[in-house]
Amino acid sequence: MKSLLKLLRLPIAVSICLSGIPCRLVLADSTADLILNLHCQGGYNVQVWKNGSTGGLMYRSQSSSGNMKIERGTKQATEVVTVYKFRNGTYQYWVWDGTLDSPNRGTLEAYRNDRILMKRQCQKI
Repeated sequence: MKSLLKLLRLPIAVSICLSGIPCRLVLADSTADLILNLHCQGGYNVQVWKNGSTGGLMYRSQSSSGNMKIERGTKQATEVVTVYKFRNGTYQYWVWDGTLDSPNRGTLEAYRNDRILMKRQCQKI
């Protein structure tokens, strides 16, 4: 069933575009797979996506402060956890998949000029 859905993504995206609906975001997500979805303290919702055709990583966050999307992230795996890193100018966002205590938790960290600005505990959804 999952492979059938992957085959149908492009035709569905093309039909949406032909209907006149702006399709830039639809096409950008049509080949992406959600690999991490976190709800963090302070009302932050964070997602890490992997582009199916290029393998590139994308960061998306939603909060009361606004929404953000960053492409071209990196992935570093250790024995216990994986960290996804994204850069936006002088800011860096690190998303930890798992903690030493629990694989169902994570952490969101924000840095500016290599100094930590924010650290939030998260729960996988």
